[in-house]
Amino acid sequence: MPMPAPKASVCVFCGARAGARPAYTADARGMGAMLARNAWRLVYGAGDVGLMGEVARTAQAAGGETFGVIPVHLLNREVGKRDLSTFVVTETMHERKKVMFMNCDAIVVLPGGGGSLDEFFEVLTWRQLGLHEKPIVLLNTEGYWDPLVALLKRIVAEGFADPTLSGFVQIAASVEEVEAALSAAFG
Repeated sequence: MPMPAPKASVCVFCGARAGARPAYTADARGMGAMLARNAWRLVYGAGDVGLMGEVARTAQAAGGETFGVIPVHLLNREVGKRDLSTFVVTETMHERKKVMFMNCDAIVVLPGGGGSLDEFFEVLTWRQLGLHEKPIVLLNTEGYWDPLVALLKRIVAEGFADPTLSGFVQIAASVEEVEAALSAAFG
């Protein structure tokens, strides 16, 4: 029996590593389960390692649709997860981000490193420039993103961005808060 079409697609940016706290893995699994429960398609970096793998495996196990995008040079390093509903291989990292963004209705950022920050700032900048109006939600597991939230406030306070920047990012303390934010955004 074919899977029903997803109601919406959510791009999840997160670490290719598990991080130091068990809560990061728990929230990654919670995200995967929540996306599947709502029939929201997971769009992500197609890796089977770290938090990326946790989100995808959990979404799959719960019957969710998965759309992964990975650049050819990371197929081995991030263990490209070829059993996804859709598996796309790109030539470059930039192309990866573009394909992920073009195939989603909202963005959620879980804890991660430089790559997650790069992805976050790119979609935030595009939003600031009026290139999209997709919701951007930071899942602030155990306060992980507190320094980033403080930095965003400082950028505005120091005059490097308009105060509207603050409204482009929603901060969620739990997967349940992410779910509520996405439910409100998707109607």
